[in-house]
Amino acid sequence: MNFSLRQILPATAGLAAVLASAGAWAFHPSVYTPRVPPDQLEMIREIESPLLPSPEYVEEGRKIYFGKGECVTCHSKNGKGVRLPGHSPRDFTDPQWQDARTDGELMWVLKNGSPGTGMPVRVGRVISEEEGWKVIQFIRSFRGK
Repeated sequence: MNFSLRQILPATAGLAAVLASAGAWAFHPSVYTPRVPPDQLEMIREIESPLLPSPEYVEEGRKIYFGKGECVTCHSKNGKGVRLPGHSPRDFTDPQWQDARTDGELMWVLKNGSPGTGMPVRVGRVISEEEGWKVIQFIRSFRGK
């Protein structure tokens, strides 16, 4: 049997997509599962934002979210996230998710991405750490909406 590259590539691409999404689901069984490695989790959860909550920081975070941070691309205008194969982006309106994640954990994800998902590194590549803390204040404003 002879197969052409034209016949093999679509099947290979489809299989790769299925395996990639299956691997992502296996890596994080729940949206409530911490993304921080277990050996770092306790320390990361204790980290608090150096910025006191304020409407000004929320507004600055909003501008970053919709602008250079490019958060809106996956997390959408309303914070509910865009449906994607594998792990869809977090629904920032979910009170249970908001209660489960500390600001330190959110900063860890901004600095490291979320392994097994499409969440890329933002802090240090696209935005500064201070801008990250402002984005976190804006993300908190989605709670329950």
